[in-house]
Amino acid sequence: MELIFAVTLTSILNWVYVALGLGLVIFFHELGHFAVAKWCNVYVERFSIGFGPVIWSFRKGETEYALSIIPFGGYVKMLGQDDMDPSQLSSEEIAQDPRAYSAKNVWQRMAIISAGVIMNILTAILFFAYAFSSGIENPTAVVGSVQAGLPAWEKGMQAGDRITEINGRQVNSFMDIKRGVALSSGPLEIKAVRRSGEEYALTIEPEQKELGRMIGTGYADGLRTAGTLEGATKGAAPDTPAASADPAVPMHSRIIRVNGEEINDPFDFQQILAQKRSEPLEITFRELDNDKEVTTTIPPQPFKELGIQVDIGQILAMQNGSPAEVAGLKLGDKIMRVDGKGVGNELDPLHLPEYFASRHGATVDITVKRENEGGEVAEMTISVIPEDRPGWVEAPYGPDVPLSIPSIGVAFNLINRVLKVQEGSPAEVAGLQTNDALVSLELIPPKKEGSEEKSLTLSFDGDLKNWAHAVWYIQRLPNWELKLAYTRENKLQTVPLEPVDSKEWFMPSDRGIYLLPQLQTQKAESIGEAVQMGFDSTLNSVIDIYLTLRNLITADLSVKNLRGPIGIASVSHSHASRGMPYLAWFLGMLSVNLAVLNFLPIPVLDGGHMVFLIWEAVTRKKPSEKVVVGATYVGMMIVLGLMVLVLYLDIFVHWLNI
Repeated sequence: MELIFAVTLTSILNWVYVALGLGLVIFFHELGHFAVAKWCNVYVERFSIGFGPVIWSFRKGETEYALSIIPFGGYVKMLGQDDMDPSQLSSEEIAQDPRAYSAKNVWQRMAIISAGVIMNILTAILFFAYAFSSGIENPTAVVGSVQAGLPAWEKGMQAGDRITEINGRQVNSFMDIKRGVALSSGPLEIKAVRRSGEEYALTIEPEQKELGRMIGTGYADGLRTAGTLEGATKGAAPDTPAASADPAVPMHSRIIRVNGEEINDPFDFQQILAQKRSEPLEITFRELDNDKEVTTTIPPQPFKELGIQVDIGQILAMQNGSPAEVAGLKLGDKIMRVDGKGVGNELDPLHLPEYFASRHGATVDITVKRENEGGEVAEMTISVIPEDRPGWVEAPYGPDVPLSIPSIGVAFNLINRVLKVQEGSPAEVAGLQTNDALVSLELIPPKKEGSEEKSLTLSFDGDLKNWAHAVWYIQRLPNWELKLAYTRENKLQTVPLEPVDSKEWFMPSDRGIYLLPQLQTQKAESIGEAVQMGFDSTLNSVIDIYLTLRNLITADLSVKNLRGPIGIASVSHSHASRGMPYLAWFLGMLSVNLAVLNFLPIPVLDGGHMVFLIWEAVTRKKPSEKVVVGATYVGMMIVLGLMVLVLYLDIFVHWLNI
């Protein structure tokens, strides 16, 4: 009960910090307008945080200071400048008052309009500087996974590589990699370093996916387990070998030894997991809060099997310089036999990644079916020497992700035609037969009080292109019920399946330990260095925002990536839960966004006002009232339309996920 109360109180305090932080960003923006307006002797009627009806206010001097009900911004209402009544800007009567905004010269009005943006840039530098002076942790720029079939994989990038530069911009964290890819256009010039220290350069053309451009890299796991700040309530995922460990895997701890040997490199730990996948591991953790050591034994994680062997598709992707490419395999080849054994009936294609890995350094004969240029189909046997790279470390995470054989560098889909049903298997018990066509697999969560988990259906009529992805999902949800739909002689049938633990096939995974990403601390050693890091982050953020806008316009980036006020509040709370430096860093990002977006040339925004002022400075004549009013209402429609869009995305895409 005390823990629940403490967590609830902390969450409430974090929301308070978020509200204060977001209000502070808006306050500084409006303070810029207000201060320069006062400096130019403009009569300021109201200084408001928020829009709409006033819920609290007080008056000091001639200005009313207010808090309004809609917390999506703020405004400074000056005599002669009112976005709700744009005709004031061109009113000759108001301009007769020497304290009216419209009575001031062009340069004074430019100063007033730009002051909010300038203030946000300055405060962004200070927010970033505070964050870096305290120190913040970010995922390193080390690649932890490479998705088979995507450009980085095809170019030969491997887990453990550190990316140092993208298109001439230095890469300091994994977030720089994500931004560098998503906000780019055209090919990427990437510089990276292997774990061995070898430097290399690649030219990679990202693939356009639903949400934007991707090269297929994921962050690297570290050696630290998650704690309550990261949302964990236990050190291991439910229904995994780590969850059954006794003593339990501790939260907020670090792996220091495996089977008595010191571990300092996360990739050494990953290699041990892969190499000793069939063995129990004795793992020692050091709790970071009290320096106490906890040693526990975690059993291996067997694959859940159904006993279905399906057909293999053609080779869809191949790595540059891989053993397969060197040996002469080609895209479009279909692997028929390996070392004389038929793939699909004698050899389960799901086991090919490990079969080739077990034969590393030896010659393996691959018989393929290949269609020649004239349309003639021929079989040929090609010899290949696999490398020492374990199988299933490049898991088919998505429904369109092919299954790879890392040791030879090829990837393919497993298609839905059943070639063999293993004797005594769950599939045989359920009545499946050779030549049945798999249609879909439904995964149903166990019934738990208060659980909101929904059933998941993977369908070959939908997104599913690779049966291996369905098999991978079974491993991630081991206690969920399964219902398999298939057709036989054009008749649809559905049967329940209960997978069984394999006695010979084991996963090369973390066995269910909640591991944080591999993290690095960015911390300034002096005030001067903190300010410099703050300036650099502000400049990079400005560039990123303009690149984001460009890619949204060119459709290289999906609008689904946008967040509105609900999303901003949610992300702010997530950062606040990690501590004040992280909230300050996010507020710095938000300040830059407010500065840049508010200075876009859209009427009603500061940038729109600046366009009118530039016109006046060049022509020495104010825009007509008709033009100002018409443009302002168009600007309002644009801004309201964008607000509706991001609110829709917040609620129906990011929150409800429908």
